Amino acid sequence: MVALNLFVYETTGRALAMGLFMAVRLGSGFLAGLAAGGLLARFTAKSLMLWTNVAQAAVMLLLVFAPQGMRTAALMAVSVVVGACGTLFMVSLRSSIPEMVGDERRSWANSLSITGRSLAMVAGFASAGVVVSLVGYTAAFVVDMATFVVCAVTVALLPIAGGGRKNGEDAQPKEPKEPKERRRVPGAFLRSAAVPALGLMVVLRGVDAFGSSSHNAALPVYSAGLDASHPAVFVSAFWCLWALGNVVAQQVIQRCIKRTGRSVGAVGFGYGTCLMSGAFILAFAGFPWAATAVIALVAGAADGLTEVSYTSHMQTLPADLRGHAFGLSATVENLGFGVGMILVAAALDSYSPLTVVAWSHGVAIVVAVVFLIRVAGSRKTETEAAPESEAAADASEQVR
Repeated sequence: MVALNLFVYETTGRALAMGLFMAVRLGSGFLAGLAAGGLLARFTAKSLMLWTNVAQAAVMLLLVFAPQGMRTAALMAVSVVVGACGTLFMVSLRSSIPEMVGDERRSWANSLSITGRSLAMVAGFASAGVVVSLVGYTAAFVVDMATFVVCAVTVALLPIAGGGRKNGEDAQPKEPKEPKERRRVPGAFLRSAAVPALGLMVVLRGVDAFGSSSHNAALPVYSAGLDASHPAVFVSAFWCLWALGNVVAQQVIQRCIKRTGRSVGAVGFGYGTCLMSGAFILAFAGFPWAATAVIALVAGAADGLTEVSYTSHMQTLPADLRGHAFGLSATVENLGFGVGMILVAAALDSYSPLTVVAWSHGVAIVVAVVFLIRVAGSRKTETEAAPESEAAADASEQVR
């Protein structure tokens, strides 16, 4: 994230070019999200996770050895492959977690997975400024390639029942089932949308991704304004603190789940989105370093809360719908982030980072408030309906 974004920004000198680069990556992720459900119906989740990492390592190697005149083409290849393969990997991983650990432990597993990813991000962001500033971009790309290789080896050793395929069925579907599987895809999306609060959550997730595009695009610009000679320092420090906040939040969530036996609900997703968006707005307000550090920690903690609640709710879907639902969600997220990157990057040429981030995340806060009101109304309706159902059952018993 740090090396690629800064590399494009420093090469072109314009935030719009950086935004277009990320938009291509997210456009590839958008298309991959549409295809994810069908691919998971044909291939095992484990095989998809393995080969997407192999492909990403290969394209980073291409970028390392690309001659100076071919760097732009290599960067475009990186954006396409990383965008598509990253989406397919995350959809495959999230949809296969219940098969790995069981439905009753999915919230714990999601929290543990996010903790591991956040710790890796701490190491990555903490070293990014040093690597880019002292060794250069090529070294950063080599490190990135190595991480994909390690991930591929880890996936190869990962025990997943049936490879992550529902009910452990064979990797190659029988020919008579193929037309039926195609016909079920639209119905799978419709049935997924019928899960309580899921449709609203996916919409809010897309709007949140739109808001997230603003701080991703604004951070290099804001950091360069603070210290033009070392623009990677603030970006690395901010994301490092963000990841630490995420880790702390996951530890709290895991302890709460262990003590109460309850997972984080949809309400936590709404409140977490409000807190996270508010924190990102304050991060660009020009506060002293100490205050900005606290704000980054809060943003990371709130982001961790939303991630666990959202993923756990999606995993309540039946196995045959889960891949389609995660694919649809990834498509909406990539659409929101991609459109946001184009609009935000263009706006940064005319407006300050604080103004752009405040407007973008402000929209997410408004939608999150609407979501919370809707969820509260649904809960109230269910509470009022419960006594009526009990009364009707008692009356029926008396008639008998």
